[in-house]
Amino acid sequence: MTMREIELSAGTIEYRDTGGTGGTGDTGSSGDTGSSGDTGPTIVLLHGLLMDASLWDGPIAALSAEYRCVAPTLPFGAHRLPMRADADLSLPGIARLVAEFLDRLDLDDVTLVGNDTGGALVQLLMCEGGSARVGRVVLASCDAFDNFPPGLTGKTLLLTGKLSPRMFGLFMQQMRLRPVRRLRIAFGWLTKRGDAVTARWLAPILTRAEIRRDAVRMLRAVGADTDILVTAAQSLPGFDRPALVVWASEDRVMPTDHGRRLAELLPQGRLVEIPDSYTLIPLDRPNELALAIDEFTKAGTAPPERVEIPDAAEAPGTTR
Repeated sequence: MTMREIELSAGTIEYRDTGGTGGTGDTGSSGDTGSSGDTGPTIVLLHGLLMDASLWDGPIAALSAEYRCVAPTLPFGAHRLPMRADADLSLPGIARLVAEFLDRLDLDDVTLVGNDTGGALVQLLMCEGGSARVGRVVLASCDAFDNFPPGLTGKTLLLTGKLSPRMFGLFMQQMRLRPVRRLRIAFGWLTKRGDAVTARWLAPILTRAEIRRDAVRMLRAVGADTDILVTAAQSLPGFDRPALVVWASEDRVMPTDHGRRLAELLPQGRLVEIPDSYTLIPLDRPNELALAIDEFTKAGTAPPERVEIPDAAEAPGTTR
């Protein structure tokens, strides 16, 4: 998998790209704005706040034999390249950045997947006309309805955005300690198994003043409209393409009934629950999430078969 850079209106972002079906293609040199011409099915994967594209390493490893997988690192606080001073870092602004990203890479009929606040971005694209290049969507344990910012974790994070960048940086220094990261106000209720990854996500914000400035700007902009997903939900019944809702059955941050509500709102929606996982299913159950995405993408517009996800103690497999 190749890490690339692309210059967009808000600034330069990094993205991971398997480069085509089977992961054997190449999308050109760093900064290239097009694809190589490989025509395999494309899955684009979006992460949440204080995360980067590595959230998706596990699912990508399982999917890349058959799909081109593209995962951008969005300016959500774990990015390494600072954004322009005038960049719109609100949630709608970053959703438009994703639409621009799809346009610049000329990606069509995309399976667009979002976890945590990445799922909020997917909902905004579904509702605001930015989904012309999207063939189907996957919402995986994500912000929805009035759960924004989500849970105690999200509310605490948005409160820290009211601090100055310097004070924000001082506050975040305590996240170097694993016991602090595992608190429920941090990553403790987001992932059962992914602490090593969450520690890496924090490095840019702990070490670089320009990333802290971006993070504070982003958190203030995101917190300026906490009803945005309530409004978005009113438009979801108008989304006329296949939609899969994947929810962690042990989620402590995203209410489990929100998964059912989302699936019921979407005309072509269906729900799969994954056991033994918190919100960050790509970290806790990557192979099981990849299985659900694979089955859903292959089903296309045909009536989908039921996919039952095994418990972690069982061998991975599909039961129909």
